[in-house]
Amino acid sequence: MRKKVAIVGGGYGGAKLAKTLDPDLDVVLIDPKDAFVHSAAALRALVRPDWAENIFFPYGTLMKNGTVVRDRAVGVDARGVTLASGDRVDADYVVLASGSSYAFPAKMHTDVTEDALDALRAAHQELAGSHRVLILGAGPVGLELAGEIATTWPDKRVTIVDPAAELLPGFLPGLVADLRGQLDKLGIELRLGAGLTADPAPAPGISGEFTVTDQAGDQLTADIWFRAYGSRIHTDFLDGAVPRNERGQVKVTERLTVEGHDTVYALGDITDVPETKMAGWALRHAEVVAANILAHAKGEEPAAAHTPLPIKVGLVPLGPAGGVGQFPNDEGAAFQVPKETVIQMKGAEMMLGHFQELFNI
Repeated sequence: MRKKVAIVGGGYGGAKLAKTLDPDLDVVLIDPKDAFVHSAAALRALVRPDWAENIFFPYGTLMKNGTVVRDRAVGVDARGVTLASGDRVDADYVVLASGSSYAFPAKMHTDVTEDALDALRAAHQELAGSHRVLILGAGPVGLELAGEIATTWPDKRVTIVDPAAELLPGFLPGLVADLRGQLDKLGIELRLGAGLTADPAPAPGISGEFTVTDQAGDQLTADIWFRAYGSRIHTDFLDGAVPRNERGQVKVTERLTVEGHDTVYALGDITDVPETKMAGWALRHAEVVAANILAHAKGEEPAAAHTPLPIKVGLVPLGPAGGVGQFPNDEGAAFQVPKETVIQMKGAEMMLGHFQELFNI
């Protein structure tokens, strides 16, 4: 009889793991959503609602053998998962891949694809009718959102505000200088070192003129704003049997087993691995977890390990024809990748091909 694995969460890491284990194990993927959401492309979907359907992938095409259960986990132990419906999935292995939430439109706030598409279309209409756009947060999400808006509507005035004094800390000075130059060419204003004294009166993504004051006493008037900070991990359903740190992150070993458990794993945003939380790492985690579960199922000693890089890596496109990126070289040191690489790897097609292949489309 094939070993059974229950995967809690069908995001980047969970979906990749389910697809990888499907030929060899009895896989049950648990997620409340009706489709995988390629969140890394959600900001492109905001400015191109005619294209937005491309970021949703129904789970039905992911696996040939496994089962997808549309439900929410409310409890986990070493022998399985308890669901909100009252059902239980017993399993030989449990993988926690419940991910995180973020401000819309970077992540959807609904489990229903049609509702998410309606929200994107509505926000697009609000944005299209606005001239002055304020983005709170100058991290990769805020920068990418600004780039998408400025390249789609060059006549809009886009301003990014962040209380941090430094832009993309941990990235190479030359990369940051290049980024600033590209922002200038796009007409994007960057205000660092002074956050707002209070959020704007309108709700995020709703048009309506407002004036705000930053901590330096300067005022700024805009017609619409978006939040680009404040990620929250989904670990509230876990009890004391799963050790977590003060931030709620699951404590894992280098093999990505949960501390104190040999058959319970965790991957992606919810782990305490000291690295930037991003889709690429979740996909890498899935490879490590898959190798270890398959080894254990065969009676072998799991040996795959994940070692976080000591440098920051990532691609930050500014629309389909711009952006910056930083990767490690063969010695592990950071180097800036050419803009053409950023465009080819992400900016032009938002990595759709990779996920079309993953979901057999």
